[in-house]
Amino acid sequence: MRLRGIRRSRNIEDRRRRGGGGKAGIGGVGLLIVLALGYFAGIDVTPLLQQTAQSPSTTRELSAEEERAAEFTSRVLGTTESVWGEIFPSQVGRPYDPPVLVLFSGVTSSPCGNASGATGPFYCPADEKAYLDTAFFATLSRQLGARGDFAAAYVIAHEVAHHVQNELGILGQVNERRQVVGETQANALTVRLELQADCLSGVWARSVDGLLDPGDLEEALNAARMIGDDHLQERAGRVPQPHTFTHGTSEQRSRWFATGYQSGDIRSCDTFRAQRL
Repeated sequence: MRLRGIRRSRNIEDRRRRGGGGKAGIGGVGLLIVLALGYFAGIDVTPLLQQTAQSPSTTRELSAEEERAAEFTSRVLGTTESVWGEIFPSQVGRPYDPPVLVLFSGVTSSPCGNASGATGPFYCPADEKAYLDTAFFATLSRQLGARGDFAAAYVIAHEVAHHVQNELGILGQVNERRQVVGETQANALTVRLELQADCLSGVWARSVDGLLDPGDLEEALNAARMIGDDHLQERAGRVPQPHTFTHGTSEQRSRWFATGYQSGDIRSCDTFRAQRL
């Protein structure tokens, strides 16, 4: 992805120099509790990653790799602001109010609960902020097999897509519904929500097509496949259990991203009325 000359977003809150927080990362059960409070994880990799205790909070120096990751994130975030800033007036009929993206290292807190790198990037509608441990980019490439800069850009765009859903009032409606249905139905609603975010990420990707290098689109599609619920459960040595899925299968995630990319239209991303997910 060609980001040289692309403006950096100013909507970055950098917490990385604070070091590890006071609590260990939340996994399985903890994540489900936070989801019930309105936490929307972009990528749940807890089946693959183990919890690790964090050292007391300290001021830390950032490595050159961390600095590059932060600059990359800031520029990608800048593209989302430009894209949705143009799409909202034309397709929604009102201005777009962009989110703040929080960069953290190890563990951080949010109104939606504490989170660690093991939970993956996430969006919290309570404060309208996306949260990202840039170390996840290495996890994405080395452990999950989703290599390339556009794979990382897709992750950022996916979390911003949750903010787009929040701006459209979709997150609130889904969360209200999730509170009054059983776990299986709540998971099914969350799958539709996540697939819609993948589709909206594709809408963004179409708008930045001029910045893409050969192979970039396949990097994003591969990333979507690598973080499908079925693939992650299989990699963790488990038989896929569809009733536990919260993000969609590899095929669904890549297909809905492609749908958004091909259309460039928010209306094509209505996963809640789609007969086929």
